[in-house]
Amino acid sequence: MRQIILDVETTGLEPEKGHRIIEIGCVELKDRRKTNRIFHHFLNPEREIEDGAYDVHGISREDLQGKPVFKDIAREFIEFIRDSEIIIHNAPFDAGFIDMELSRLGKQWGALGDYCQITDTLLMARELHPGQRNSLDALCLRYQVDNSRRDLHGALLDAQILLDVYLAMTGGQESLLLDEEVDRRPQSGDSQPRFARKKTRLKVIEPTEDELAAHHKMLALIEREKETA
Repeated sequence: MRQIILDVETTGLEPEKGHRIIEIGCVELKDRRKTNRIFHHFLNPEREIEDGAYDVHGISREDLQGKPVFKDIAREFIEFIRDSEIIIHNAPFDAGFIDMELSRLGKQWGALGDYCQITDTLLMARELHPGQRNSLDALCLRYQVDNSRRDLHGALLDAQILLDVYLAMTGGQESLLLDEEVDRRPQSGDSQPRFARKKTRLKVIEPTEDELAAHHKMLALIEREKETA
C-alpha cells in the first residue's frame, strides 16, 4: 500500500476568492513505513498574502520571489501522488485549494480525487474522539507525538508530524523507519502529463462552513497565543 501524507500553506482561507497555495509538502509511506521520497515546493502565488495567513505560517511574499508557480510543478506533483491514498488533516481545505489550482490549468487536469483516494484524519479523529479537540496540535498531545519544532505552520513539517499522528491513530508507530537523511530531489516523470484516471473516487465528507471557519480561527488563535506567551 502506498500512502502520501500531504499538507499545504496558502495566502488565505478561500480559494474561490483567488487565494493560492504557497507551499506544498508530501511524505511517502509504503506498507506503513516511511520511505526517503518527499515532494516539497514553495510556490509564488502571484498575489499578496493576508496578514492572518502570515501569522500562521510566517511566509511572506518576498520569501517567494523567484519560486515556481503551481503550473511549473503540477506534472511532478500528479506523478508523485498518482494511484496513492492521500492522507490530509481537514481534507476539504487542502483538496479544495489543489482542485482550484488544477482548474486554472484546464478541465483536462480534473481534480485531486481523480488521481488518488483521499482520507481525512480530522474526520477519523472526530469519530475516535467525539466532543474533543482534534486539531493537529491536540492530536500530538493526545498521542505523545513531538511537535516541538512547530513554532509556525509549514507544509512539509506538518506533513511529517501528521505522518506520526496517523500511524499512532491507526495502530502504532513500531514500523516507522526514522531515516535521518531525506532525499529532497523532485521525483521525475514523463515529459507530458498523463491523465489516466482511477475509476472510483473516495468521497470527501466536508465539515460545515461553521466548523471549517472555527477550525481555522482556532489555529490562528493558537499561533498568536504562542507568540505572546
